[in-house]
Amino acid sequence: MLDNLISNFDLYMPTPGFADLIDILVVAYLIYKIIFWIRETRAWTLFKGIIVILVFALVAVVLKLNTIVWILRNAVSVGIIAIVVIFQPELRSVLEKLGNEVGGGGYFSKLFNFEFIKGTDKEAETITKKTVDEILKAVEKMAQVKTGALILIERGVPLGDHERTGIAVDSVVTSQMLINIFEKNTPLHDGAVIIKNNRIAAATCYLPLTESQQISKDLGTRHRAALGASEVSDADVLVVSEETGSVSLAREGVLYRNLSSEALSKMLIGQQGAEGKKKITFFKGRRSSDE
Repeated sequence: MLDNLISNFDLYMPTPGFADLIDILVVAYLIYKIIFWIRETRAWTLFKGIIVILVFALVAVVLKLNTIVWILRNAVSVGIIAIVVIFQPELRSVLEKLGNEVGGGGYFSKLFNFEFIKGTDKEAETITKKTVDEILKAVEKMAQVKTGALILIERGVPLGDHERTGIAVDSVVTSQMLINIFEKNTPLHDGAVIIKNNRIAAATCYLPLTESQQISKDLGTRHRAALGASEVSDADVLVVSEETGSVSLAREGVLYRNLSSEALSKMLIGQQGAEGKKKITFFKGRRSSDE
């Protein structure tokens, strides 16, 4: 049976060496990271379907089901294109996460210095406590009167694509400015505000909606946009509910709901001071579907 399998696939059995060991370890690590990244997306179900097809193909080769083997061989080229089309959002997400690993405090960024690519002062990119205080003050006041708000705080991943969908503001971050932007029936209240380099960069920005089917049904478009933006970047996304006045924070595809001012302050300031950390363990919480 093994000889038959080898003859059908024309397998070459090399003598393993040190280079082969490195090759296997690198491939194993890449496969592990890809599975880790897609296991909580819709691609995981499709991935399991592909595994079933591969097992079926193996059985067909072993049992010499020539017609099935011929169909599968001729479908490989089309299947590769179909996989790229079907998994396009997930492939984009994987590449973005790989970029985060390289330039956003991941393992590779510790080995290589990519600061020259940004060409900006690191201190200018780090959100200050004064900016955080102004944001928290505005969020607290808007929550009291149930004024809907959506605020993105740029971290390592640039938000230029989202920023270009809105109107340039380039203003100092003050609570009065943020409250005025989100005031109902004003020209800039609809959409998201992007804060970068301790300034309000743009308002009325459009954000991608999350495709997750596990999000709670009581959450509206504003929360879905916050989750969508957090899935494709490392930004902290603040949401003030217009219906309940509750404050939420979306980070790395996880929605932390009904946060108090103290909890929100600790999360934002903790994210500011913890280099290389992706989450605040104390406030890790549950996913939005479990809230």
